[in-house]
Amino acid sequence: MLVKKAQDIPYSEVTPKELYLNRRRFLAGVPAVAMGAHELMSPAGAKADATVKLPNLKKSPLSTTVEKETPYASVTTYNNFYEFGTNKDDPSKNAMNFRTSPWTVSVEGEVAKPRTYNMDDILKIAPLEERIYRHRCVEAWSIVVPWIGYSLGNILKAAEPASKARFVAFQSYYDPKQMPLGRWAGIELPYLEGLRLDEAMHPLALLCVGMYGATLPPQDGAPVRLVVPWKYGFKSIKSIVKIKLVEKQPPTAWNTENPNEYGFYSNVNPQVDHPRWSQATERRLGEFFRRKTLMFNGYGDQVAQLYRGMDLRRDF
Repeated sequence: MLVKKAQDIPYSEVTPKELYLNRRRFLAGVPAVAMGAHELMSPAGAKADATVKLPNLKKSPLSTTVEKETPYASVTTYNNFYEFGTNKDDPSKNAMNFRTSPWTVSVEGEVAKPRTYNMDDILKIAPLEERIYRHRCVEAWSIVVPWIGYSLGNILKAAEPASKARFVAFQSYYDPKQMPLGRWAGIELPYLEGLRLDEAMHPLALLCVGMYGATLPPQDGAPVRLVVPWKYGFKSIKSIVKIKLVEKQPPTAWNTENPNEYGFYSNVNPQVDHPRWSQATERRLGEFFRRKTLMFNGYGDQVAQLYRGMDLRRDF
């Protein structure tokens, strides 16, 4: 599915037909963000993979690349989402009926104000903005995507982290009935990830609800995911249901499965190879020739200070 610009087609064609017919207030000009996320993501009778245009987006000053965006078709058909299959084209075929409504995300643990948010709440925490980020996967391929969301730190600050909080643990949604291929994922599910608290509070760490001007498709992590552009892609957990602030380093999916190949930090580092392939170069989806991999995926000026004094070969 291609996401077209508003001036190219009328709103009635951008919006799922059921939403257009049944939500008169949308036509009356109520901004999509002000509507319940259940109406945006999965209106009654609509396909769960339908995406909806997000209006009034502002370009973020944190968009730090002017590189050519990867085509939407490539980003939505070449995915790692093992709950829907381990081949790159499996998620786009097998996630079509994934139900993303109702949806809640809990923020808990070492916080003064734990809370469970629905998607309507999440959309109101901070203004949505578009950020064009490079994204580098551990298999040595990369993309450039206009993501939509806001800094993860906004939702963490609202919870008021306790002084004991040192790390942030994330958990994805897992339902064997909706995700039967998960039993062959080769990793324990639900998928777990984690960041140090200072990493999670960094402005570049994005709580993401959309891309290419619209809500996220299921295969790309609907309805809410993480994007951490200076780390390998598997750190950017999809379909989040729990965020927990903790005192000790939390277990993470790939680090638990194979710690010799997948470190907790997993910062993009061309000098530290994966045991089975080089990380010195990468292939951008849609391009033939390989390019040099950049330290911290090119975000070193913004994030290198987080790792000052660390041995990045040992703490990989």
